[in-house]
Amino acid sequence: MSQRSNKYQEFLIDKLTSSIENTFSGEVFDTKIVKINDEDIKSFKRKDWNFDWKSEFKDNSKQIYKLTTVNNPTIIHGLLSIEDKEDHIFMHLLESAKFNLGKEKLYLGIPGNLVSYACKVSFDRGYEGFVAFDSKTALIEHYQNTLGATHLGGRRMYIDTIAAAKLVSQYFKT
Repeated sequence: MSQRSNKYQEFLIDKLTSSIENTFSGEVFDTKIVKINDEDIKSFKRKDWNFDWKSEFKDNSKQIYKLTTVNNPTIIHGLLSIEDKEDHIFMHLLESAKFNLGKEKLYLGIPGNLVSYACKVSFDRGYEGFVAFDSKTALIEHYQNTLGATHLGGRRMYIDTIAAAKLVSQYFKT
């Protein structure tokens, strides 16, 4: 019997930026978010990530995206796993690269950028920006305050059209 572990979001929104920002210099770098491919996944080392992204990649119901800078697309700053639920987007996993975690992180804005991208995908697919995810209990209030997310009950949260539009406009200038 296959066991499915519950994955609760535990990313911290460190700063909503216009892209990603170097913590030491304050320099801002334009980002690019694209689907990962077979070559990307082959290069992943389990020790570099907290989650098993190779397993996530094998699940055909999910799309996995990587966040890089425009000028250096070989360095992955964060990853996002989403699923199209036909009326909203569900965020299964979001993770910053280890060098973007903790007090010594190199860049700010990774989680905000990835959540905003999930909202953009929702708008692009006609779901009015709606994104749902399951949160660690201790972070529910954090997501309400930083993302404008709404607590649905239990650990389930969602981002509605108004909150999604604010996030998308923060990161994606069109």
